[in-house]
Amino acid sequence: MPDIRSYRSDDLEALYRIALATGDAGADAAGLYQDPRLVGHIFAAPYAVLSPATALVAEDDHGVAGYVVGAADTRAFETLLESDWWPPLRRVHDQPTGPPHTWNADERMRWLIHHPPRAPTHLVSAYPAHLHINLLPRIQGQGIGRRLIDRWLAIVRKMGSIGAHLGVNTANTRAIGFYRRYGLVEPVLARPPPPGVIWFAATLA
Repeated sequence: MPDIRSYRSDDLEALYRIALATGDAGADAAGLYQDPRLVGHIFAAPYAVLSPATALVAEDDHGVAGYVVGAADTRAFETLLESDWWPPLRRVHDQPTGPPHTWNADERMRWLIHHPPRAPTHLVSAYPAHLHINLLPRIQGQGIGRRLIDRWLAIVRKMGSIGAHLGVNTANTRAIGFYRRYGLVEPVLARPPPPGVIWFAATLA
């Protein structure tokens, strides 16, 4: 059974690999990207580097095979990203040009580096924390995802967060089923999520 532990700085490359290996709606995205680090730059590494207290990994005999990362205060973390994380990436990753419908996977990620989306206020007000979780296939179906989320939610609850949210690609049916079985709710909000996304949330107060 994989062990769940706090993130260490030497886990960072594993997080990059897992982010890419699950970056195509839960499937391996290695064939989609010329730059294999782009997915991790956006969805994994900044949390591990800037908020290691809210980063956990699952490790088996072959190494780190899963993680949950996030932030207890989404708005504060967005501000931190803008000051400390995005500027150096923007210096080495140019914005894409041309019509967006012609962009490849790398260009779409480069756009997000220059124009990171902000979580909607109506979601953050009720669920101020947010998380990302990814597991390699070799540790899926063993209850590891549930254990990771349980422990992560307990951490941000102790930090004072009253709720947490995450977004999932509508094509990632395996993850959607897991979140529903776990007990996350699809909150009824004044504004719907962006096209292709489902919001899930948990109340912690």
